[in-house]
Amino acid sequence: MRELAVVISNNNEGVTAYETIDAIKKAGFKNVFIQWYDKDWNPSQEEQLAYARKQGLNVIFAHLGYPNINEIWVDSEEGEQLVEKYQKDIQACKDNDIPMVVMHLTSKEKAPAYNELGLRRIQEIVDYAKEIGVKVAFENTKIKGYLDYVIGHIKNDNVGICYDSGHCHAHFQDEFNFPFFQDRIFAVHLHDNKEGWDQHLFPFDGSIDWETVIRNLKEEHYEGPITMELIYQNDYLNMNIEEFFQKGYEVGEKLQKLFEEV
Repeated sequence: MRELAVVISNNNEGVTAYETIDAIKKAGFKNVFIQWYDKDWNPSQEEQLAYARKQGLNVIFAHLGYPNINEIWVDSEEGEQLVEKYQKDIQACKDNDIPMVVMHLTSKEKAPAYNELGLRRIQEIVDYAKEIGVKVAFENTKIKGYLDYVIGHIKNDNVGICYDSGHCHAHFQDEFNFPFFQDRIFAVHLHDNKEGWDQHLFPFDGSIDWETVIRNLKEEHYEGPITMELIYQNDYLNMNIEEFFQKGYEVGEKLQKLFEEV
């Protein structure tokens, strides 16, 4: 049976990260991923990491921030500085015994065309990660083509993708070339929506065909945890944070059964 994992989200409304972690632990989760965004959070990302581990939770990866990530494709000083920034974040994750990072390749609905300059910078980042023993998983976001371009050109064995079901449904209308990424799906963000808007709903609360998603993941040899990217917001505020993660765990168990059946 696949293990379950969930995000420690700083977007959860009306609760602290400590309360989020306590509720995750109480619901029965053993695995989490953390947001490593270098933001002025209270508690800080380092404090969240320490508290999660104090509660006995295993941190499977860190999601790195993506301010100005579109500059990676631009001939600018800011684009060059991103290389050093990401290398620094990856080193921090290594120092904190986090084995993998998830990164975006673009942000928002428009970005400069992918190109060799950006690819060179990304190659520098992932080569550095390989040197220190950290995996890098690039996430499908809002624009097609970038993930295929990078994975098609970078062959490092420490580089793969993070498949985000919500982004794929809302922004790609479920069109995704799963076979192209065979054996390179390192991580997943599983959450639902009703198309058009990245709502971060519980799986089965939106319109995603979960049986098809899971079949595709299995056919392309994804072997990792069932990792959900859930946000305590909007209609979910009708339940308390403990009830929210208890339902999340139950939904995860439903996904576990689907992984066994399809």
